Amino acid sequence: MAKLLHLSCSPRPDSESSAGARVFLDGFRQTRPDWDIDVMDLWRERLPEFIGPIVEAKYARMKAQAFDDAQRHSFAEAERIALRFSLADRVLISTPMWNFGLPYKLKQWFDIVIQPGLTFRFDPAQGYLPLLKDRPTLVILASGGDFATGMNRGRIDMATPYLREALRFIGVSDVRFVPIGPTTGPAEPIRVAREAAYRQLGQIATRF
Repeated sequence: MAKLLHLSCSPRPDSESSAGARVFLDGFRQTRPDWDIDVMDLWRERLPEFIGPIVEAKYARMKAQAFDDAQRHSFAEAERIALRFSLADRVLISTPMWNFGLPYKLKQWFDIVIQPGLTFRFDPAQGYLPLLKDRPTLVILASGGDFATGMNRGRIDMATPYLREALRFIGVSDVRFVPIGPTTGPAEPIRVAREAAYRQLGQIATRF
């Protein structure tokens, strides 16, 4: 069965990014009712802390050294999480922007899956090479301000370039972004931004 993996990155179920994801998924299910929707809530599912054996395993892998038991167990956790991503035919990431960047749980997820021999490899002649196949990926990014106009104009959105580059590094380049913002301030700009994003999400859902 074809699968869409949804990385849900907001701790608030009523957040703007979560609401946008529901709009998209409603349309996606109508278009592809036979698909499996695998939701990975990064705030409710266990993510291993990137400390101790898993760090040691990463460096052992880079040096082509054998794992000890603790390293093998820790790296197996990273493998399971990366496999869940690699088996998805489509990916949806719904996330808020925190302090111009990512929620730390999403950054933790990337730190776990970006592992040598798992999602990338290094070739002395060619440099870093991705190991995952490309797949259509949609990022819903909700921010308190609008980075094109309004109070955040001129400030730096560090979430979008990070997500684009981190995904590209492991092989995923077919990435589209739908921003939702502003989500704070006067009601009318919030309503206009939300409705515009929902229209775009509904259109993407029919052909994603």
